[in-house]
Amino acid sequence: MRKSLIVSGVAAVALVTGCSSGSSDMTGMQHNSSTASTPSAGQQAADRNEHDVTFAQDMIQHHQQALDMAKMVPGRSTNAKVLDLAKRIEGAQDPEIKTMTEWLSKWGASSTSSSMPGMNHGSMGTGMMTAEEMAKLGQLKGAEFDRMWMEMMTKHHQGAIEMAKTHLEKGSNADSKKLAQEIITAQQAEITEMQDLLKQG
Repeated sequence: MRKSLIVSGVAAVALVTGCSSGSSDMTGMQHNSSTASTPSAGQQAADRNEHDVTFAQDMIQHHQQALDMAKMVPGRSTNAKVLDLAKRIEGAQDPEIKTMTEWLSKWGASSTSSSMPGMNHGSMGTGMMTAEEMAKLGQLKGAEFDRMWMEMMTKHHQGAIEMAKTHLEKGSNADSKKLAQEIITAQQAEITEMQDLLKQG
């Protein structure tokens, strides 16, 4: 009888010790997990490089011209598909401008780009329109406007895609690279849509 009690007592001690040990391990795991998911301020600041900053600055300017072009469509076009596309472009790119502006503020950087001085006058490789091209577009209406607008927006989108592809190679911030991929996917689809509309016209 005494031997049975001793065995039971040993088993109980082992069980309590095992539970305590398991609890301790879990606590340690939770602590480590919490620490890993909350990077320090220094780590957050390090999670970007110079290209992340210039990409956001340049793409804000690029998107802004696309918004200017989209806002020209109502009143100049009667094509329902062009009107719808312009509305979608505005609806997508305006929030992206706000997002990139917030990143730059968090990173302590200006939202104005100095790396692309030619952008206001048109710049090779970016798809930006010159002031003269924008003025000419503003003078057109109807089918003539639709054709020039889609041709210009196609070129503009192609420039944005090239900028985004370069950023995927050179950027380091995960959020900005994710946005770059989203820009590539969305704007390539819109290019295909505009090319189909141009063929129909």
